[in-house]
Amino acid sequence: MLSKANFLKILDIIAEMFPRAHGELRSDTPFQMLIAVILSAQATDKGVNKATPALFAKYPDSKSLALADISDVESLIKTIGLYHSKAKNIIRTAEMLETDFGGELPHDKDLLQKLPGVGRKTANVVLGDAFGIPGIAVDTHVERVSKRLQLVKQSATVTEVEDKLMKVVPESEWVVTHHRLIFFGRYHCTARSPKCTLCPVLPYCKFGEKLSIQ
Repeated sequence: MLSKANFLKILDIIAEMFPRAHGELRSDTPFQMLIAVILSAQATDKGVNKATPALFAKYPDSKSLALADISDVESLIKTIGLYHSKAKNIIRTAEMLETDFGGELPHDKDLLQKLPGVGRKTANVVLGDAFGIPGIAVDTHVERVSKRLQLVKQSATVTEVEDKLMKVVPESEWVVTHHRLIFFGRYHCTARSPKCTLCPVLPYCKFGEKLSIQ
């Protein structure tokens, strides 16, 4: 398993590789960010960003989306995977925000997860990016990179990956580390054809060493 000291060295390298790592979903308000993150499940940020301008132009807030006709919402997001269930989730989320939270997003992880379509990852993303509340959202990129670097066991659950990262990374760095690991996994340590032979992290990565000598 990778030591804490070496993982922190790797994070410094990744920070140099992606100094401007950030969330790539586009939104103007915390509510819109929440909706965008819900829509991004099993979909690309690029695909979501193509659909949300028209959606947010017509339904910019929870009050308007709560009153939306589901067929209209579906037509606006039909290019996104699982759009039938996602349309139901975002309308119901808007309704609950209006009825249960006065139209405001709760700043609490457990309360956010009561909203339809909102899991732990979504809650962490929204709290971190919209409100600056420390958290590490573990998506497919963060999980893959953490396992390839052997920070955690290959059998580790998403929650175990999150717990491990929070133990080794200073709390003040949680949000930015999440974005850096996503960029590293999305653009360099990709699921297919990772750039191992050109990777500055290779000296610390047994996965990359094995792959580069095959």
